[in-house]
Amino acid sequence: MKKTLFIISVTVLLWLTNFSAFSQVIIPLTTQVEVDDTYTIIWNGASIAYRMVNEKWERAADYDYQFCVMQKRYDNLWKSVKTLHRMHPDYNGKAGQRDQTMYFELKYNSRNDSVICTLNSSLGQGFGFTDKEFRNQTIEFKVDGISKFAPYDHIRITQEYKYEQGVLEETVFLFKKKDGKEIPFMKNEERASFYMKGKLDKAPTTFQQ
Repeated sequence: MKKTLFIISVTVLLWLTNFSAFSQVIIPLTTQVEVDDTYTIIWNGASIAYRMVNEKWERAADYDYQFCVMQKRYDNLWKSVKTLHRMHPDYNGKAGQRDQTMYFELKYNSRNDSVICTLNSSLGQGFGFTDKEFRNQTIEFKVDGISKFAPYDHIRITQEYKYEQGVLEETVFLFKKKDGKEIPFMKNEERASFYMKGKLDKAPTTFQQ
């Protein structure tokens, strides 16, 4: 019995260590359902994962994922919901569940002819900077609730919005800060296409016999 309780306790501890960073959810401050009140873009894409091994990036195909982002843009405020799914059969669950949902809220301000932002998200709070057309953006934050034994504790996201091509290219960089230095752990190279509100002349697909 004692052995069984010990195993259960260790399992729960590992579960909390792995998933605590993904368990926090921001409660929206409005009761209004927001549909047509803003400029909305849907980003749909995939990510290729790499792990730092002996100071070199090596592919980590079992950490690849597909993702979708609903990005709602107000004047100087963005609200985004991101969902991702890891399809690889060998994924070990160390980065959380196969299916995850995250929330990001970015507030933009001007400072010395530059555009800066503050981040409030379900993963942590941070800061960033971009240009006036939001073409190139960098965001960095410390992950909330992550174990001190985890191989990373910070995330830096760099984005390039290629609007004319309908493409978003993004790098999610996971690293640990120690003694003023950055220790790389993993990176995810994301590429997505965007979809916006419109209409169709006919059904986009048909049943094939």
